[in-house]
Parts: sequence; structure tokens; C-alpha cells
Amino acid sequence: MERESSDEEEDRENLISQNARSNDVVKSPNHRHRSAFHIDDDFRSRFSGVTHRFHKRYLMAIFLPMLILILYFTTDLRNLFQMRIPTIRNIGGNNPPIDRMRESELRALYLLKQQELELFKMWNYTTLVNKSNFSLANLTSANNNGVGMLSSSMLEDLKSRVFSQISLNKQIQGVLLSSHENGGSFELNENYTDASFSGWSGCRKVDQRLSERRTMEWKPRSDKYLFAICVSGQMSNHLICLEKHMFFAALLNRILVIPSSKVDYEFHRVLDIEHINKCLGRKVVVTFEEFAESKKKHLHIDKLMCYFSSPQPCYMDDERVKKLKGLGLSLGKIEAVWNEDVRKPNQRTVQDVLAKFSSDDNVIAVGDVFFADVEREWVMQPGGPIAHKCKTLIEPSRLILLTAQRFIQTFLGKDFIALHFRRHGFLKFCNAKQPSCFYPVPQAAQCINRVLERANTPVIYLSTDAAESETGLLQSLLVWNGKTVPLVQRPARNFAEKWDALLYRHGLDGDSQVEAMLDKTICAMSSVFIGASGSTFTEDILRLRKDWGSSSLCDEYLCQGELPNFTAEDE
Repeated sequence: MERESSDEEEDRENLISQNARSNDVVKSPNHRHRSAFHIDDDFRSRFSGVTHRFHKRYLMAIFLPMLILILYFTTDLRNLFQMRIPTIRNIGGNNPPIDRMRESELRALYLLKQQELELFKMWNYTTLVNKSNFSLANLTSANNNGVGMLSSSMLEDLKSRVFSQISLNKQIQGVLLSSHENGGSFELNENYTDASFSGWSGCRKVDQRLSERRTMEWKPRSDKYLFAICVSGQMSNHLICLEKHMFFAALLNRILVIPSSKVDYEFHRVLDIEHINKCLGRKVVVTFEEFAESKKKHLHIDKLMCYFSSPQPCYMDDERVKKLKGLGLSLGKIEAVWNEDVRKPNQRTVQDVLAKFSSDDNVIAVGDVFFADVEREWVMQPGGPIAHKCKTLIEPSRLILLTAQRFIQTFLGKDFIALHFRRHGFLKFCNAKQPSCFYPVPQAAQCINRVLERANTPVIYLSTDAAESETGLLQSLLVWNGKTVPLVQRPARNFAEKWDALLYRHGLDGDSQVEAMLDKTICAMSSVFIGASGSTFTEDILRLRKDWGSSSLCDEYLCQGELPNFTAEDE
């Protein structure tokens, strides 16, 4: 059509030029001569016009592509015409983008449901606060301090709940945005603490209500002894065993004899034994050496009344009996007072103990009682079951306590999280349980990050027996407010550092049991503690935290309430 239009224009131009030339010829006197002999001139002029037009087309054909190329390379046409549509990334690799979108939305819906439930709890809680304030307003001025304390406690609780919901809300936003944003990807181990909450922690201290503590007096007769025998496990097990022996000694009105270091641990290096006597204001515990001195040459256990009958009476094998006799002790007949298996201990009461273990003999023993289940809630309450004037009876020695304080002042500061990350030998131990308590490092990091967000704390003290390969991976996955959180461990001895000088001067450095107790002490003094489920090391730390009043609302076992996302098969 373009060619036809062009030809029509050419014909029109030819006609006009021909008419114009014919008129000129008519006017000229020589017009007849020109028309007869100058046909070639008309043809030449007509040909030159066509050639001129042909040159124009040729030039356009050359320069137009060049102009297009210049525009193409100098102008971002995509940004000029493109719509801003968010892209959906396929993070999984095998899943189509739409599946990723749906997965994020489903996770967001689940989190929203959780938030809805918590908001309902908050609504009911605020109603309770209003009712409490209304009723407490009618109390007399003598109780005003109590009212203020109660209101303050409720307000802190409310703050904690609001904080957790704000954090949850930010997490929901992250999930929803994860499938739409071009840069980065949403990770479960990220946290969403707002900078405006800096300095505030949702992990306040737990009120142990020590005024409501149920206690009993320990007033032993001066010539009656209970000889402690602890066999099972490591130092932490033996400390728990000693604590239960103290309860038995108080019930039976006897002085407790601490085991000799020749058959047990060197308790005098890690415990302040005299501290126990000072707390009660009387002699209630003695070392084996003190006991031997009082008995002179007559070292004899009059009666071995075994708490456990299986797998062996008193949970003692022949090797342990041989060691006791090596101390110069003579033993009476070893017999169990009832059928009791360490693998399935029965719940016992004070009346049961008094009925079976009361005796007029001067020196008795009941064997290992680590697995004994006697008045569990009473024994495990903060401060323990025995009346005393201290925070706790069994605690680290003064030298270890001061060293822990100096380490915290040097490396950690007031606010820090302590993590007991038990790994060595724990894989097989945990997998024998149902469910397992051994978590992959990435899953453990996710759980720790959630505590980090709640605690609003920038540093973690790590007590672990894990290999460097595991702690290094864990370190790389711990993030708080976009920054990697340092895992602090006790460094090797350095004479330029003075925080551990007390241990060095008293010959306690390099002792594995002293170092273990130092780790416990540091963990017990932390703002928040994350322990290892099934570990007696963790349980002893939790006991100290309860007794010292350092327990927080955020204390928990690692990944508490979760199952490992992968568990190996049995051998």
C-alpha cells in the first residue's frame, strides 16, 4: 500500500510538471520545434528526479537502523515500560514459585492464629488486673506497699506479653515478605527485636516466694552419724546425692559424714563444707577426717540399711566395698530394707523413711540415694527442705565464687545468657530416650535465637564439651539485631589476665572438677540460662539459680517442647 501511494504521488507530480512544461511551450514561439526534437531532455529531467528520490530512500535505509541501535544501547527501555511486579523466588530448588508462596502464607496463618490466642489471654489478663486494682483500692494504707508490689508485678507480666506479641507480629511480616522480596531470604533463625526496646528484657526474675517455703529443723544428736555413700555418675550426680543425704540426716537427727576423697571426689576443693554448719548455726556435717578423729581407732559402720535393693544392695559393687574397707572401716551386714530398683524408683514419703531407717545405732549408712524419690517437691523447692539462714546450703567455695565474679566482670558484664551445650557422649544417651534430646546444630541455633530475642541480650557464655567444629557452626548461626552474637568460653591460662589469679595462687588451677564448678557458678549467675535436658550438670545449675534467686522467666532447656528434626537409627 505504501508503494502504491508513492507511485500515485509520482504520477501526480509528473502530470503537474508536464502540464507546466506544455503551457510554457505554448507560450514560447519555438514550441513546436522543442516538442519535436527535445523529448530526450524531458526524459533526462524525469530520470534525475527519480534518482534523487532513490538517494533519499537509500540514506534513510542506512541512518534509521543506526539511530535505532543508538537508542537501544543508550536507553533502558525495560525500566521505561516495565511494571513493578514483585518476583517470587524458588528457594527450595524443586518447588515451583506458587508452592513457595502458599507455604509462606500457611506459616503466616499459623502464626496469626497463635497471636490471636495470646491476644485473648492478654484481654482476660487485663480484665483481671482491673478487678484486682478495684478490690485492692479498698485496702488500708498499711498494705499500700504490697499493693504497689503486686501492681508492679502484673505490669511487668503485661509488658512481657505485649513484647512477645510485637515480636510475633514482626515475625509474621517477615514470613509474608519472604516470598515477595528480591533480596535476601527469610530465615527462621533471624530475630525481629525492635531497636526501641533496647535496654528492656522480657525475662524478669522469678519470684520464688521464699516466705512460703516449707522447712524442717536439722538438730542432730552429737553421737549419731549418717555415713554418705555416693556411687553413680560424675560430680553433679554426687552433689545431688549429698543433698538428698542431708535430707535423710535431718529426718533421722544425725550428723552427715562427707565421703573421703580416697573413695569419692575431693569435695573440699569445690564446696565450702563449713558454710553448711554456719548456715544452721550448729555442727551438722563433718569431713571423713573429722569423723575418723572423733572415733579414734574404732571406724565402724554399725548398720548398712540399703535404700536400693537392685541391681545391687546399696547400689555398691565389690570394688566400692573394698575401697571403703581400705579406709580402715569395718562394715556390718549389708541388707536392703525394701524392694527398690534404681531403674524404677517408687515415690516415698517422710513416714516411709522414718519407719524403715530409724535406728539407735551410732553409725548407719543407706547407700547411694541419687535415684531416690522422696518428697520430691519438698526437696526440690528453692532453698531446699531444711531451715537455714543462707540462700542455699550446697554452693561453690568462696574462691570459685569470687573467680566467677571476676570472669563476668572481665568478659561478660551484667546481662548475658549462659548456655550448657552438652554434646560429648550425649548423642547415644539422648537417642536411647523417647523422644531424643539431641538436636542438630542449626535447629539448636534457631531455638537459641528465639531466647536471644526475648532476653534482649548481646552475649552468650558457652559451657560445653562440644568439638570446635560444632561450636564454630553454632557461632555462625547465632544472630541478634542483624549481628553475630559472640560465644564466650573460658580462655586458657594467661598470666597477663588476673581474673583467675585466686585459683592459681591456691593451687586449684588445672583441676577439672574446679573448672566444672566454675562453669556452673558462671551459668548460675547469668541473666538467662539455657540447659541440656537430661543432664545433671544442668539440674545442679538450675538448683543454684533457684536458691540464689537468679532464675528468670526465660530459663529453659534447649529447644524445650520441640522434637529433633532428624534422629539417627539405633545400632
